[in-house]
Amino acid sequence: MNPLKIIIAREYLERVKRKSFIISTILMPLLMVGMMVTPALIAILSGPEERTIAVIDDSGVLAPTLQNDGEVTFRDFTGDLADAKANEDYDAILVIGADVVSNPQGNVALYTRGAPSMQTESYITSQLERTIEGLRIKAYNIENLAQIMDEVKVSLTLNTFRIDKEEESATSSMLSYALGMATMFILYMFILLYGQMVMTSIIEEKNNRVLELVVSSVKPTYLMMGKILGIGFVAITQILIWAVLLVACSIWLMPVLMNAAADSADPSFIQAMSQLGDTGFMVMLFGCLVLFLIGGYLFYSSIYAAIGSAVDNIQDASQLQTIAIVPIIIALVISTTVVNDPNSSLAVWCSIIPFTSPMVMMARLPFGIPGWETIVSLVVLYLSFIAMIWLSAKIYRVGIFMYGKKPSFAELIRWARYK
Repeated sequence: MNPLKIIIAREYLERVKRKSFIISTILMPLLMVGMMVTPALIAILSGPEERTIAVIDDSGVLAPTLQNDGEVTFRDFTGDLADAKANEDYDAILVIGADVVSNPQGNVALYTRGAPSMQTESYITSQLERTIEGLRIKAYNIENLAQIMDEVKVSLTLNTFRIDKEEESATSSMLSYALGMATMFILYMFILLYGQMVMTSIIEEKNNRVLELVVSSVKPTYLMMGKILGIGFVAITQILIWAVLLVACSIWLMPVLMNAAADSADPSFIQAMSQLGDTGFMVMLFGCLVLFLIGGYLFYSSIYAAIGSAVDNIQDASQLQTIAIVPIIIALVISTTVVNDPNSSLAVWCSIIPFTSPMVMMARLPFGIPGWETIVSLVVLYLSFIAMIWLSAKIYRVGIFMYGKKPSFAELIRWARYK
């Protein structure tokens, strides 16, 4: 049997049979759903505590308009600020200046016992603003002016259509933004997780002196490629399992969403469901996700393999990891920017540079970029992987026999130049 196939099979089966792989495959989707749902639950369950606020209103017009909402209770206070501070029945004291209507800036102060809640501050501010605006409108002595201003207010929904394709199609920027961020984070997580897995595996085998025995019958390049490809197949297996679970959920969920879209009067929701229900679009997106996942993993795992071969322990690898981690973080930061303008020059160039292209391109793809850009990005990425694996193999064949010293960047370059 081909030695490369044996190494790939060994690396793949060793990890797929682990309980940690099975548990993570099941729990990761639940964890991702939990990460999306938890902030909403926290916002719902962690509302501010009930607070009683003493109001000292020197203007005489705002205090009667303040409304209690069950969490904030306002009480008129006839004494001065010193008396209110001495009265511990009140959680906070709101002081309103005499000329607050004509000069609101600096004429309102809130004194609290303990840290104030942002929600409470916002609630008080919004009430005062509405009241002051109403009093200013009345000062113009124009009949029904408040009603007129309410009637001229407009709430506009923009319907967006793509006309640069063969067929005119509705599109949703919010859905494209969400899909771009989600796929980008998936790539970020997989490249970082499985790339470091390659490095850790090489360090462990190097410490056990297993590599010295294996390379006596297998070329170091085959050994490195087998380890990279074997762990890569583990990543693909995991993402395919998640894809099956996603399709199964969508079969049940999509009819519900489509019925909701049909009954909804919100055009943006209808556009989002129309784009989400486009089978061709979703197949293209998932296919590109797999291609960029494979390309990005192969490119970065070859760097991690070189790092793992050059050191004896994880602590020594931490400094050298900056070679791989810094570009990944830069790609993450750029991706969060290009989703706001997917056709900018920064977005286009970072979609071609192999250090950033996997995540940046996946952040752009849901917005419907030209197909040639995707092809160019993939071609450059896979050609860069070939060049990187050649360079990393030269470092790997020297590094696996080096012990007791953490090499510098200059030494790694020198290893790569050995013939």
